[in-house]
Amino acid sequence: MRKQALSMLAAILLCALPAAAEEPPQPAASAPADHGFFSPTELTWGPGPPSLPAGAKLAVLEGDPTKEGIFTIRISAPAGYKIPPHWHPAFEHVTVISGAFGLGMGDTFDQAKLKIVPAGGFSYMAPGMRHFAWVEKDTVVQLHGMGPWQLYYVNPADDPRSAAKK
Repeated sequence: MRKQALSMLAAILLCALPAAAEEPPQPAASAPADHGFFSPTELTWGPGPPSLPAGAKLAVLEGDPTKEGIFTIRISAPAGYKIPPHWHPAFEHVTVISGAFGLGMGDTFDQAKLKIVPAGGFSYMAPGMRHFAWVEKDTVVQLHGMGPWQLYYVNPADDPRSAAKK
């Protein structure tokens, strides 16, 4: 009798397993801090980070670019804005929101090497990729990646943080 009960229990479990395996896990309810919706007029703009030349503005959409974890920021740059050759230790993902963003690869700024990425365009650079940027007209770009976001200039004399210490 005991053997028959064990066999029956095993049969029930075997029949139940496939049904349970087909049920997808239910997502946890999202808390308000787990999502965000922003219209352009709701963004809070402040001065650009000290690692960028003066004149840029920054809005944080998600995360904290100074800490570990995912982040999304927007940078607004005025016409004629230039970022000297630099690199990042993590992937950089750039989406052009408005205007046009000129990107060039290499250790020296060469306007002839710029590839113009128009509004709606996207670019990414691998860690360590030396690049530079320039905008002809007012431009807004969105950067996302894994923090902390860091920027190292190929020529340390180009680093605005160095000039600020003098």
